[in-house]
Amino acid sequence: MRTKLNIVLVHGAWGDGSHWRHIIPPLHDRGFHVVAVQNPLTSLADDVDRTSKLAAAQDGPTLLVGHSYGGAVITGAGHVSNVVGLVYIAAFAPDEGDSLGSLFGRREPPSGASSIRPDKDGFLWIARDSFRESFGQDLDAQEALVMAVSQKPIAGRCFEDKSGSPAWKSKPSWYQVSKNDRMIPPETEAWMAERIKPKKTVTLDAGHASLASRPREVTSLIVEAADSFA
Repeated sequence: MRTKLNIVLVHGAWGDGSHWRHIIPPLHDRGFHVVAVQNPLTSLADDVDRTSKLAAAQDGPTLLVGHSYGGAVITGAGHVSNVVGLVYIAAFAPDEGDSLGSLFGRREPPSGASSIRPDKDGFLWIARDSFRESFGQDLDAQEALVMAVSQKPIAGRCFEDKSGSPAWKSKPSWYQVSKNDRMIPPETEAWMAERIKPKKTVTLDAGHASLASRPREVTSLIVEAADSFA
């Protein structure tokens, strides 16, 4: 009989499940059943649906962990009945009616926004020559290169889609702020963290890709959240 929580890891824009590669082994080694969703990044509703189905397929209580745009996804998918909590990693935590665009609009655009390039099909990319500087300035060159080359674009509409009723209002949450984030303003992250009233907020001296640059601290927060349900 499984006694440890299920943990579903939800990637953000310009990424996929492999962005969690430094987080998956230590969680697995601690006995958690870990799965990483592969979202289409075609609309917020599509991504919430894909994550909800994966969460519902897990056998027993499940913790959702979202990075960046993945935070908006878990905010909706967290309503699945077996989901017990939410962990936000340098992530959006929208309220009902919020869009990513409206949350960005609270402050001057972060410096990384200048690296975003639309294509003719309505998808957004990060320019490869400035990916590291924008997405993860504290990553080593090889890791940043792999992320840049393998990035998965996100539909522009995802920044316009409005969030529904947020699961963080009814389920416990945890939040990690990246103090040197160049994709989401750190002040906006801190404001969202305060708004959702998490069980714990951790602020790291990290860029946007904290799940790769500070995996020990990110794993520690996830484990703390998961162990609270033991």
